Amino acid sequence: MTDTTAATVADPYSDAEKAEFYEQLQAFAGQEMGIDQHGSDPVNVPMIRQWVEAMGDKNPIYLDETAAKASVHGGLVAPPSMLPAWVMRAYGVDRNALGPNPYADLTALVESHGFTSVVASNSEHTYDRYLRPGDEITLRTVIDSVSPEKQTALGAGHFISTRQDYFDQTGERVGSMLFRILKFRPKPQAVTAAQPQAPTARPLRPRPATTHDIAFFFDGLNEGKLLIQKCSDCATLRHPPGPMCRNCHSLRWTTLESTGNGTIHSFVVVHYPQVPSFDYPNQVVLVELDEGVRIVANTLDISREQLRIGARVHLVIQRCDDDLSLPFFALATGQDA
Repeated sequence: MTDTTAATVADPYSDAEKAEFYEQLQAFAGQEMGIDQHGSDPVNVPMIRQWVEAMGDKNPIYLDETAAKASVHGGLVAPPSMLPAWVMRAYGVDRNALGPNPYADLTALVESHGFTSVVASNSEHTYDRYLRPGDEITLRTVIDSVSPEKQTALGAGHFISTRQDYFDQTGERVGSMLFRILKFRPKPQAVTAAQPQAPTARPLRPRPATTHDIAFFFDGLNEGKLLIQKCSDCATLRHPPGPMCRNCHSLRWTTLESTGNGTIHSFVVVHYPQVPSFDYPNQVVLVELDEGVRIVANTLDISREQLRIGARVHLVIQRCDDDLSLPFFALATGQDA
């Protein structure tokens, strides 16, 4: 027989403590985050072209000089939704390297009171004018507001809003973005008291969706081989497998057996949601094989501290059950390192 009761946890803070905490939060409103961030390049046609091609935007005022001159704009303009793209900080640059970051202090304060979870609530864009090629854009970010404690379906929390204002080379504001998140304290889970039960067998891993184009890959793993699809005409390697060579469009292909050696190109560590057939934290790596293609797999005997981009790894094929073998990657040793 199972007895399930909802957990009841008293609010750890009194009304007076909440009021004092809210005053501390309000001290952050209006504070600037870092220094003014300048765009690496002026507004330019090549970036506009990449954007509209990626978005499938066919509006001629972005690339067609004749159409743009005949429009109310009198010349080429940039898509308004590109506004944040002109001032994105360089990849790999830490926000803290751009100056004071009171947002980090605000986050630490909020989390110290148990509001550790986050969900994006909304983003509001305002466009004051269209940008034109040659405009130079600067971003200024401030903490706009912090709400009093709110009761939501997710749990008690505070809405934190930041405002990003965009200015051109003359100091005129050209647009703004208000971004709001909810930092909340998760509701306690129901407490279940149950009779001890016999352990259940661990579920099998999800079955891969095999097709005619990819069946060879899993057949090879069952034989202890990591096979890469290879074009029979131009010798281009491709993974994931597919019916046609992207280089010469040939439909003829064969396979090449990989050495299984490579380098971690990227990785993620999955904590939630959890699937019973996996171990957690679930480390997923994108490995660039020495042959030049990349493959996604789990790790084997690699700690979180050892997991880093650029680390050399080698293939370990493991049989997960009677009809499924999968590739895993362990740290390389010896001459493979």
